[in-house]
Amino acid sequence: MSRMVVKVMRRTLRLINFWKSRLKKSPLLMNVVDYAPDQSRYQEMAYRRCGDSGIRLPAISLGLWHNFGHVDDFSNSRAILLKAFDKGITHFDLANNYGPPPGSAEETFGKILRQDLAAWRDEQIISTKAGYQMWPGPYGEWGSRKYLVASIDQSLKRMGLDYVDIFYSHRPDPETPLEETMTALDHIVRQGKALYVGISNYPPDMTSRAAELLKQLGTPCLIHQPRYNMLDRWAEKELLDVLEIKKMGCIVYSPLAQGLLTDRYLKGIPSDSRAAKPHGFLKKERVPEVLPVISRLNAIAQKRGQSLAQMSLVWLLKDKRITSVLIGASSVRQLDDSLKSLKNCEFSQEELQAIDTVTG
Repeated sequence: MSRMVVKVMRRTLRLINFWKSRLKKSPLLMNVVDYAPDQSRYQEMAYRRCGDSGIRLPAISLGLWHNFGHVDDFSNSRAILLKAFDKGITHFDLANNYGPPPGSAEETFGKILRQDLAAWRDEQIISTKAGYQMWPGPYGEWGSRKYLVASIDQSLKRMGLDYVDIFYSHRPDPETPLEETMTALDHIVRQGKALYVGISNYPPDMTSRAAELLKQLGTPCLIHQPRYNMLDRWAEKELLDVLEIKKMGCIVYSPLAQGLLTDRYLKGIPSDSRAAKPHGFLKKERVPEVLPVISRLNAIAQKRGQSLAQMSLVWLLKDKRITSVLIGASSVRQLDDSLKSLKNCEFSQEELQAIDTVTG
């Protein structure tokens, strides 16, 4: 080997080592480490059949409505998502408008998926939704075929996916024929952009009609995603019966009533709480109205050896028609605390009667 070749090789090695050291110190990469999921992740989580389908969902699933936007700390979002997967949470629920800004939760999720979870894509159920305003003009919201098809294309691009497992119509459209919306969902499945379809926020009568339409099209409605918690029990009146008849699954959102069913507001309204913010769904006037109720529920939870939040989550799971409960998490600690609720899922008749008395 000539001296010139040796000289060039040594110079090349020095350059490689130089750039290696620089990359290790890069702020963009300092928090990135190789991820390998916990080998025991499926041993503690319970999985429930989704209607009469072949899909089973974890009793607790992770929703990315909050804490995954561009305004949030990416390292915290990543830590929450990876911890969830380590704990057996295989279902991650998004929507095109989650953020803020709208779309950014899907982008954050896509980044974490590519960086850490791509090798385990087949172990995940990823869902997204479309229905609320996403872009200006007459085609940027509701349930038209044009909007839904454009939305799934945009969502797949943001997440870097070829398909999602579940695609939802996020809300009923009072002006677009239900046949158009359901036909669009069927079309999206036939295009290979979604494996299953679902609906969210649909009332019982429209749920029944939607299920029949999809059945006729050959794409059964897999699941419904309603708001349901101890302070908002509307789903019990008719919806859950419809879902049972139509053999659909049910995954509930807002199980803690935007934080009211926690110990957060038992002593007032914290300055950094959702209720203290001028925007958002939870208004500060609501807290005094429900304080007597949540105080009595908290006493029941304490007797069970649980926090109010933990009892509120498993109270939903007492009904076998509930496939999964969607939780949000602002930290790994909060996620772990929610998952501890699964250690005590049984209720005595006295406890259930006491809860009914308080919330009835």
